[in-house]
Parts: sequence; structure tokens; C-alpha cells
Amino acid sequence: MKRVIFLAEIGINHNGDIKIAKQLIDIASESGCDVVKFQKRMIDIVYTKKLLDSPRQSPWGTTQRQQKEGLEFSQEQYAEIDNYCRAKKIDWCASAWDVDSQKFLRQFNLKFNKVASPMLGNFELLEEIAVEKKYTFISTGMSTYDELDAVIALFEKHNCPYELMHCNSTYPMEPEDANLLLIPKLRERYNCKVGFSSHETGFVATLGAVALGATSIERHITLDREMYGSDQKASIEPLELSTMLKDIRMMEKALGNGEKTLSEKEMAIRKKLRG
Repeated sequence: MKRVIFLAEIGINHNGDIKIAKQLIDIASESGCDVVKFQKRMIDIVYTKKLLDSPRQSPWGTTQRQQKEGLEFSQEQYAEIDNYCRAKKIDWCASAWDVDSQKFLRQFNLKFNKVASPMLGNFELLEEIAVEKKYTFISTGMSTYDELDAVIALFEKHNCPYELMHCNSTYPMEPEDANLLLIPKLRERYNCKVGFSSHETGFVATLGAVALGATSIERHITLDREMYGSDQKASIEPLELSTMLKDIRMMEKALGNGEKTLSEKEMAIRKKLRG
């Protein structure tokens, strides 16, 4: 089995603070993650004025607009993230929530694209992503087979390489809702690599996904689950992240090659027990 790609989803868990973002990049890099991922939105495009004007208490004010603007990084801050990730030798990417955000991300010449589950019905955005022909991770939460068929047809039309990520879009996700046996079914149906984007507490389902052949794993990460933010509770903290990465790498070794052979260690036992 090839090495599983691990995407550490910082998302909006940085709370608009570049220092927290850098701390999370450090943790991801030191733990052995392959990619850190953010989320990019143009607030006035993604949300209606009515919603943005509605009340919401947050560290940034009393409206939805203030809360959502507080979570967005500027051009300069993304440039800082880009430079910081290069220095740390870790890839980064972001899931765009609108066409203008996808165009914004192009300036950084990122290695990967990521489609978030809520965006599977936004074909204008999906087209904008597919024409780039970059390797794209596509989360499949909240979707039907018919919807996935249409998304995959679009990416194949543009010859854009992709990898599906099985996902249950509950936050946090109960392990019994993981439905891990869908991973091999998706792989067979679409003849492509299939990973797992999980929002579980702990990592039992994550390890199970690796055992079932998941080729990528995405998990939200945080400094502390008690921090402000809608995604914090479904995220994993630094020590847990480090432990999980070690267990994933051990699981990869445990899978072996699937061939029925006798190792030297087992042959030595055979000689003792069979005479």
C-alpha cells in the first residue's frame, strides 16, 4: 500500500489570527502531515445581505458580517502563509466557496485543489476548479450517487485528476455513522482513489478507513477544542494528532502486501512447533 496523504484541515480554526495559523502549521509539520488546508470565501458573494446583517455574537462584534469577516485572511496574510509553508516544507491548499475565491488562490500556484462537500452543487465553481487540471480532493458528504456522477463527469470532461473523499457531514461525527464500507464501494463504482474526510471524536474510524484502503485522510486540527469556533469540537488537538499519525503509519505497515507467504520469523516458529 502506498503512503496515505494526510491533510490537516486548519479551516477557520485560526480565528482570523495569523499567529494561531502559524502555530497550527508548525504542529502539522512536526506531526508529519503532508498538507495544511484553509477555507477561502468572498463574504458578499457567498452570503446574502440579509444573513450578513442578522445578529450573531462573536469576538468581532454582534452581526454575522463581523463574525465572518473576522475569520477571513487578507491577501497579505495569505502571502505570509504561503511563505511560511514553503519555509516549513509543507504543502498548503484551500477549499474555495465561490468562483472569485478560486481565482484568488491561483496566484499561489498551489499543488492541490479541494472541493468541500457543500460545494458539490455549485457547478460554476466546480468548472472553475476543473479547468485548472490540478489534482483535486473531492469530499462527498451530503451527496447522492446521481450528484457524484455529475461532478465526476465534469472533472473527467476536463481531464482533471481527482480523488474522492468519503465523508459524513456531521460535526462531530459519531463513529457508528462513519459507514466505512462505502469506501471500497466508491472505489469500485468510480475506479478512482478514495480517501476519508472525518469529523469524528477520536480516530477509530480514521484507522478503519486506512485499513479499508483509504488513500488520503483529512481531519480538522485545533490548538484547543474549547476555543471559539463552529469546527473546534470536531477537531483534534496536537497530542492526539501526533499519536494518530503514528498509528496511521503503523496501520500502513500492518496491512502488508496481501500475499500468503511465510516470513523468516514465522518459519522459525513453524520449525519449533511442527518439528
